[in-house]
Amino acid sequence: PHPQPEREKMFHRGLGLNLTSGQYTAPITGYYTFTTTLRIVRREQRRKMQLCRGKRLRVLICVQSQCQHNSNLETVFQLESGSDLFTISVNGVLYLQAGQYASVFVDNAGSSPLTVQSGSDFSAVLLGV
Repeated sequence: PHPQPEREKMFHRGLGLNLTSGQYTAPITGYYTFTTTLRIVRREQRRKMQLCRGKRLRVLICVQSQCQHNSNLETVFQLESGSDLFTISVNGVLYLQAGQYASVFVDNAGSSPLTVQSGSDFSAVLLGV
């Protein structure tokens, strides 16, 4: 039997994920594979469409909220005029000490506000110590 989801359409197993804070805390020291897929909607005013051309959006998975080059996973998405709904994924392996946490950050360099939609996900799996 599978554990009961805490929210509709969600599978949650293990003690490391805090749904309130959005952080995964490593129960033991080791290598973890992280994956996030964000469904994002851009709310754009028509007269500002050309201003957003060339702007980028970064999605990161960072350890201890420190998004430094050697302790994060990152992808960059180029915002284009006319695209209002898009999906961005980041995945990779990070080393965490027991008690350290990882979480997802969105760095919006565009001028339009963004909303992360339901159906987005974040997961962590211990690979080994």
